[in-house]
Amino acid sequence: MSNQATIRIDCSQPSEHTVNPYLFGHFVEDIRDHMEAMLAYPLKDMDFESEPGSTAGVPGSWYAYTNGRNTGYALEAPAPKHSGRAQRIRLLSDDEAYAGIAQRTALQEGRYTVKLVLRASVELDYIIIEAIDRITQARLGLERVGLAGHNWQLYEARLPVSRDSADAEFRVYVPAEHPRWRDHVSTGMLWIDHVSLLPEDHIGTVKREVVEMTKDLNAGMMRLAGNYISAYHFEHGVGPVLERPVMFNEAWGGWTSKYFGTDEFIRFCRELGVEPLICVNDGSGSPEEAARWVEYCNGGIETPMGAKRAANGYAEPYNVKYWEIGNEVWGPWQVGTTTAEPFAKRTVSFIQAMKQADPSLVILACGHTDQEWNRAVLDIAGEQIDYLTLHLYHGYYRFAMDQDTPEEERYKAIASFPEWTRYNIEQTAGQIRSNPKHGHVKLAITEYNTMYYPNTVRKGLPDEHTLGAAVANAANLNEMLRASEMVHIGSFSDLVNGWLGGCIRVGDYYADQYCGKLPGWSGHPLTVYGTPTYEVMKLYAGRDISRLLPVDTECGTFSVSSGKPAPINLDALPDLDIAAFTNGSGDTVTVFAVNRSLQEVKASFTLHGFEADDTVVVYEITGESEQEINSVFAPDRISCKASKVPAEEWGKGWLLRPASVYALEFRTGSARQDGGVQ
Repeated sequence: MSNQATIRIDCSQPSEHTVNPYLFGHFVEDIRDHMEAMLAYPLKDMDFESEPGSTAGVPGSWYAYTNGRNTGYALEAPAPKHSGRAQRIRLLSDDEAYAGIAQRTALQEGRYTVKLVLRASVELDYIIIEAIDRITQARLGLERVGLAGHNWQLYEARLPVSRDSADAEFRVYVPAEHPRWRDHVSTGMLWIDHVSLLPEDHIGTVKREVVEMTKDLNAGMMRLAGNYISAYHFEHGVGPVLERPVMFNEAWGGWTSKYFGTDEFIRFCRELGVEPLICVNDGSGSPEEAARWVEYCNGGIETPMGAKRAANGYAEPYNVKYWEIGNEVWGPWQVGTTTAEPFAKRTVSFIQAMKQADPSLVILACGHTDQEWNRAVLDIAGEQIDYLTLHLYHGYYRFAMDQDTPEEERYKAIASFPEWTRYNIEQTAGQIRSNPKHGHVKLAITEYNTMYYPNTVRKGLPDEHTLGAAVANAANLNEMLRASEMVHIGSFSDLVNGWLGGCIRVGDYYADQYCGKLPGWSGHPLTVYGTPTYEVMKLYAGRDISRLLPVDTECGTFSVSSGKPAPINLDALPDLDIAAFTNGSGDTVTVFAVNRSLQEVKASFTLHGFEADDTVVVYEITGESEQEINSVFAPDRISCKASKVPAEEWGKGWLLRPASVYALEFRTGSARQDGGVQ
């Protein structure tokens, strides 16, 4: 049986403020498998940085490829100026064997650029690069690379791959048919310093599918930050890629990606047409280092760091306007964690140094849901900052729930998360407005998402990938939009894979917060798809909205049994979460309608002060259950569907499905001349 709801929208009173498109931003971080999933390189350990794996003397993901009884493997220092290590392989002539290294990977049909940094004993004239399918043993591609000398040299080749292979093997080796040599101490030696594959359809070293899907998100802003930034030194990530150092990721373990530094991030933002936001290292870094980063991005070529940027191939300044100081500095998991007052004082010193490099910067400073922290930061640094940040990860830790809690109760807890968002925004906004000297400060929610349960080791796909999580994230966006006079910036966490619910998924790899990366199991590592929340983010950011409209909603309610004391009332939460907007020209009204309940709601909509055309464009994100997910097996199970519905149907009442998200576009006749379903 359907609940009844009545929604009245006053189109004659649009808000004075406009919605900032940066509110629909996203977030990249070198966390777990985020970079591995986002970047187009299919190989790991390209610089032989990891410890030996299955073969002694062969690092990480590589293994020996030889039938020689006496082939020797060892690790040495890399080529001059390069980082990582070099793989040494010694072949004995008497073995008459092939010998090299190989790695299991996934390859797509097409051409790959292969880069190798090699040196070899003079008897070696060439090597073979080859890709095969591990299941069928069919050859996918093979090229011969001639060797030019005994010294280190960069070689490039083109490797055609004849078809997709989810389980391929890439090999670099001296073939058995290579002419043999008379053995003595210096013969039969091959050193490999670097091996990489890059598909020719990559976009700035990022997977083409990721770039195309991210473009559809209309992000507005892209943030470079996260826990790792508190120990990140940007100068390690600029300049010739092979000369960048291999650095341990102090926040997340493993290796920081030297293949995605400042220049690559800016190129990514430019490709997407979004504003970059960079968070500086105030944990192990210094104000002087932050100022150099600003100068590297924004300085002219007459400045020391601007000249360095130009020498790296980027003469024109990047003009990065938005800079964030500190990522969750209050957290004991952060390098350089501290209390509020010391952080606020060093924030002032960072601002002074950074603005000497560029006085026009817009500064964000690390805030907290703890208002005592915010009070100290605002008292000391408030006059010099433009934004205070919040990170809003709502999870079952707020409730006395675990995996044994009934599924319906867990869903209702997820659906209540936006109420906590409202509470956190209102509390922080009140703190900002408490003193005129920092009353100009606005809010930037630079990380947010739903959380998983039971908050330790995941088993299967986490809750944040479900339709129910998408419903919570849609209502979360409604809260941020209703507060858009104060909230100008949002960054959904994460963009690709990562430790939470990256809204773009590459394969079925996922990473647990505490236990590191866990491999996928489906055999579909090449599939790239969006989660239900991806569909929500794309839907919201793709609408033409400008000013908030007053909404009056009468509907049923639900309650959440917290089991813990809560600062908000969870006894009668509205089934529907409605937010309405007009566009800049006033000829379109968009209504976001989120049905948080687990039953149908028959809702009637009335627009006062707006003469709508006789057809409404309806966008719907729904499924058969709030637990449904998209996966490599069904990547489009939950998707946004568009249709046209007579406007009178919405006046009489329209069924909103359980746990579903809608956007309704009411247009005037003039607005529909070039339109239809888009």
